[in-house]
Amino acid sequence: MNGESGEAAARGERIIAVAGEALVDLVPADVPGHFVAMPGGSPTNVAVGLVRLGAPVRLLARIGAGAMGNRVRNHLRHNDISLDHTIQAQEQTSLAIVDLDENGVAQYDFRIDGAADWQWTDTELADALDGDVVALHTGSLAMTQQPGADALLRLIERARPAATISYDPNMRPQLMIHEQARSRVETVLSLADVVKVSSEDLAWLYPGRPAQDVLADWACRGPALVVVTLGGDGALAATAENRMSVHRPGLPIDVVDTVGAGDAFSTGLLAGLHRRDLLGADRRKALQAMAETDVVQLLDEAALIAALTCTRRGADPPTTAQVTDFVDRVRHLA
Repeated sequence: MNGESGEAAARGERIIAVAGEALVDLVPADVPGHFVAMPGGSPTNVAVGLVRLGAPVRLLARIGAGAMGNRVRNHLRHNDISLDHTIQAQEQTSLAIVDLDENGVAQYDFRIDGAADWQWTDTELADALDGDVVALHTGSLAMTQQPGADALLRLIERARPAATISYDPNMRPQLMIHEQARSRVETVLSLADVVKVSSEDLAWLYPGRPAQDVLADWACRGPALVVVTLGGDGALAATAENRMSVHRPGLPIDVVDTVGAGDAFSTGLLAGLHRRDLLGADRRKALQAMAETDVVQLLDEAALIAALTCTRRGADPPTTAQVTDFVDRVRHLA
């Protein structure tokens, strides 16, 4: 398979590479006090979501040793993601323990010291961009945890001349030093074409500053498209050519939990850009010139992917068939 996943990649379509952590989430089960071990990690969730939506994906991940690492590998194989560009690491697998509030909103506790995800080297990433890679998505813990974070930053710099750079900061304050994290975010921001960030991330990065102000500022710093997700209140977006924000409402759903919701939104954005042939450095000008009507459609598609993920336990994004079925049922009821 040459490192790409699924039949689409086998046909030689333009590849979306996703780089970052591949860990295990312990998610509350239906039985009080019990947990379900579900493979995840923000970039891994994005990769799985993209494959389920039919996009050709290459996952760049260091997968830990032992039973937890095997659980992650089996999850990737089950989702038709090749392990060709993953590293079989000797370090332990990172663990995220999830707690839910009364609204199903996730809070996290981590066990990551010395884990596999953060040990990237330039040598391990030497062939990461081989072939027709038209986009590189990364973010979350992998872009802030050393020593691997600097190797991934160099990968972004190497990818940018040929590929669209997609970035989701996905901050985890309990694991980050504020000023260092903000500096890293702003460094990656200057290299990115597409940025998705949550309002909670912005509130931590820039206390007291309205999300709309940060959105307009970030749209001036290089990205073609910046999106701020607002949870149940929808999303805001601005583009490099139109910094007046566009707002789209959220979808009314019965929330099981919010684990992986932001990752699913990123999946929706990337899958939508892939379908519109807007990925790749050769499409950068077209991406920058995207019309407001296209931005609105893109946000609505991504919001639907995220909403459907929230109706299921853990990071379990929908397939194209499940999205189509939901849309058909809504139209029938209307």
